[in-house]
Amino acid sequence: MSAKLVSTALCASAVLVVAGCGGGQNAAQSPVKDQVKLVDSTPAAAGQLDQATWFMPKEPRSLDLDADAANSQSDLIMANVCDRLLQLQPDLTLKPGLAEKYEWKDKNTLVFTIRQGVTFHDGSTMTADDVLWSLQRHSAEGASESDEYVNVTGVSKTGPNEVTVKFKQPDAVFVEAIAGDAGVVWSRKGVESQGKRFGTPDGKDACTGPFELSEWSPGKQIVLTKAATYWNPEKASKTDKITFKWGSDDVIVNSLVTGAATGSYLENLSSATQLAGGSVTTVSQGPDTRVWNLMVTEKGALKDVRLRKALALAIDREGVSKAALSGLGQPWKEPVGSGAWGYEKEKFQAAYDEIGGLPASPQQTDLDAAKKLVQEVGQTQPIVVASDGSPVRNVIANAVVDAAQKIGLQASITQIPTQGYDMTDESVRLTADLFSDDYFISKNDPVGFYKNGASKSSVQWLLRDPAYDELVNEGRAALEDAERATVAIELAKRWNDAMPWIPLVQSPSTVALSTKVTGVPASGCYRYYPWAADLGTKGA
Repeated sequence: MSAKLVSTALCASAVLVVAGCGGGQNAAQSPVKDQVKLVDSTPAAAGQLDQATWFMPKEPRSLDLDADAANSQSDLIMANVCDRLLQLQPDLTLKPGLAEKYEWKDKNTLVFTIRQGVTFHDGSTMTADDVLWSLQRHSAEGASESDEYVNVTGVSKTGPNEVTVKFKQPDAVFVEAIAGDAGVVWSRKGVESQGKRFGTPDGKDACTGPFELSEWSPGKQIVLTKAATYWNPEKASKTDKITFKWGSDDVIVNSLVTGAATGSYLENLSSATQLAGGSVTTVSQGPDTRVWNLMVTEKGALKDVRLRKALALAIDREGVSKAALSGLGQPWKEPVGSGAWGYEKEKFQAAYDEIGGLPASPQQTDLDAAKKLVQEVGQTQPIVVASDGSPVRNVIANAVVDAAQKIGLQASITQIPTQGYDMTDESVRLTADLFSDDYFISKNDPVGFYKNGASKSSVQWLLRDPAYDELVNEGRAALEDAERATVAIELAKRWNDAMPWIPLVQSPSTVALSTKVTGVPASGCYRYYPWAADLGTKGA
């Protein structure tokens, strides 16, 4: 899937590694932000780990990554079970995976050379036919990855170890997607033989990764065991068995403090402060693409871009970061995080630095400029901001109300139950002017985000510009990094001018570990990279 709602990113110049333990309120008050530095991964493991227990917020709904029910928990687990044609690395670059190489034969023809000697967990040999069938399954109507194949006109086997993808136009973003769920290779026989059991607690996996699915006990746990044979022995797992459990933030923190958990990728950054400051856990952060944004609906007054820009000038992003993310986020001026800068990083950084109108902490000059915009618009109807009652969304909603009042606007908060907090549902969306959400993409390429500004987008409802649509096509078609970066920067400028979303704060990828273990990546690659295979014991 090209992007996911409700699910992290941090500037590639500031991320955290903090030793600590569950220290309750004292830990929560520790100045962990002062200890921040960037890491792509935790230090490499030295020894083999017999077993690990990993916590996550909730149980996955499916382990079939092509199913609509698949979510970020599905990715977290299956990243260790299923290899992709290309592999996203902890530093967010790409390396060969089940494809030993790929080549653009011409601008509309992409050829994958399939690696030999790879076996599925059932012992059968992976073939180009399996790759072909897998890509066709991903692209099928209704599959969760089908949007990544929007420019694909056909996939075919063109040699014993070769699969060719044809496009109606060049599509550089497709290569990035192949390192995500759009590039998973299934055993055709393994999937078809299971029928409806595949992806359910009654099913088995059909993959080639360093772990295989051993058990799914609904409501209790999911267990992976080290694959008996793995095609890449240099990357064989350093952990023999990993058990996934799920629970609330408090359950996760308490499990880490007591030693019942080996680790967790934290979604609630406030939990990180409770785990810092002692000797039982370590907390690490790394770059990602995830940003908390205000998504503007077509409901009312905010259809006028001047009012969107007025609010953007007045919101206290630093305050939101401190109150909602315990100071472990970062005020941010783009709707996608710097983890998307997988190439031409200096160019993207320079363009980011030039963005105006989105201050970290508004000054009087910002508020005066915002008031002027409000006065230009004249009398407006009150603004309604949605919240589901969760701590982060409550903080953001109150920050919006405060900002609106400072610049002469009326604003109120409407509470929507979490299970109904879905701005893609028009009947829900039109109850509010603003919905807050943390949004990430599966690709380290800004074009992979800014294509959401296209007129047919299902996640923004204000930007309808044929010129922007054409620029999206140009960005996807630019196979050279430098050319694509130039287009991506222009897309970012046009998005900012239209401001269909109001960016707030980056939310970094955050992992908490027992001090006895190390090795896993800190960056957001964990959704697609076999991170648990790197988990092991520390050296002496």
